[in-house]
Amino acid sequence: MATAQKSIVLIGMPGAGKSTIGILLAKELGLDFVDTDISIQVRWGKSLQEITDESGYKVLRDYEEQVLLSEDIDQRVVATGGSAVYSEAGMARLKAKARVIFLDVSLPALKQRVRNFETRGVARRPDQSFEDLFAERRALYQHYADISLDCSHLGVNEALQAIVDRLQK
Repeated sequence: MATAQKSIVLIGMPGAGKSTIGILLAKELGLDFVDTDISIQVRWGKSLQEITDESGYKVLRDYEEQVLLSEDIDQRVVATGGSAVYSEAGMARLKAKARVIFLDVSLPALKQRVRNFETRGVARRPDQSFEDLFAERRALYQHYADISLDCSHLGVNEALQAIVDRLQK
């Protein structure tokens, strides 16, 4: 398959399905799986929300960049945190080693999926609404994506199949 030489990185908003689809994609492609949010939590011994509550969103973004720059991503499917795209250095490393897939989900669909925005550990300014965050990040996701996939109306299995189809082209 086309992925034999490269890893796959999933980017997108919280609620886009990066972790769920990532695990299934790794299984489908016979690759290992990394979730950078989990890597952050394990490395610093705190939940993402605890990090933002105690140290602020910029510290969470710094931790995320450290993980993006150090995590072994060879021959892996990587589900990134939604704010990975704020790290130019981290994204440059990911793009050099992997195909980056943007799981694009519309704002209305995300709002239905994400009911815990205030407590989810999202790296955002304290005054930033979900709508503002979506508008700010979407351009960054589009900038870094090698493949963009509209997942707004796709179930998990449909999104998985669409990704596999796109990778085989």
